[in-house]
Amino acid sequence: MIARLLLLYAFVSYLPGQPGLPGPPDPPGQPGLLGPPDRPGLPGPRDLPGQQRAQGPGAPRKGRLFQPQDLGLLEAPDRDQWQRPDQIMDALGVAEGSIVAELGAAGGWFTLRLARRVGPNGLVYAEDIQPAMLEAINRRMQNENLANVKPVLGTPSDPRLPEGLDAVLIADAFHEMDDPPGLIVTLLANVARSLKPQGRLGVVDWTPGSGGPGPAADQRVNPDTVIASARSAGLQLVGREEYPPFVYLVIFGRTGGSSNRGIE
Repeated sequence: MIARLLLLYAFVSYLPGQPGLPGPPDPPGQPGLLGPPDRPGLPGPRDLPGQQRAQGPGAPRKGRLFQPQDLGLLEAPDRDQWQRPDQIMDALGVAEGSIVAELGAAGGWFTLRLARRVGPNGLVYAEDIQPAMLEAINRRMQNENLANVKPVLGTPSDPRLPEGLDAVLIADAFHEMDDPPGLIVTLLANVARSLKPQGRLGVVDWTPGSGGPGPAADQRVNPDTVIASARSAGLQLVGREEYPPFVYLVIFGRTGGSSNRGIE
């Protein structure tokens, strides 16, 4: 009799959806950050479509959003050699005292180099759509004793940058910013609005093909596609560089040096 009761209990316990039986605990909530005070009512980045920033060297993917726990993959010891940060900053005219920004800054690898270049009289806006990335940047700059970096929580379509920037950099992230298709044009129009009349936007991305660090070949963006998107956003091509074997740089300025109003 006892054996039958045990068997019946085991069978009933196996059935799904029993009312009154406790299930596994829900994971703790992590509410998204809201936009800055001057943009009230904007949802946090987790509520917005098309989040897909900060894809970097050899990065794994969860959907199209780079995960903060994988930031160590962006710190390859040879990255300075093939990324050519000094040459890229030279091409964009980043100098001591410049006011610049990086979009999709992730853990701040390039932000750190920008901050060192502009010095204490300059300023770097480090933009990302994930609060965890901005927290990582804050920790990094504190460890480096740098006080000239200001994290900015953007959205997939608006980086929320101030006007009057000398240069804006998108490094190894452009290919992750156009989802849904056409979103990148809105983003770039808002970037154009933030540039000084002679300011520059630099886009560094992966040379088409396969091999080396970076995403798979079918996820890489041809520079001509970048140029077409920038032109649709009211930007004009002013320079193009190849940094073999892995990356290229295209440089844009505001058309005619006039004020380009971003798309809201």
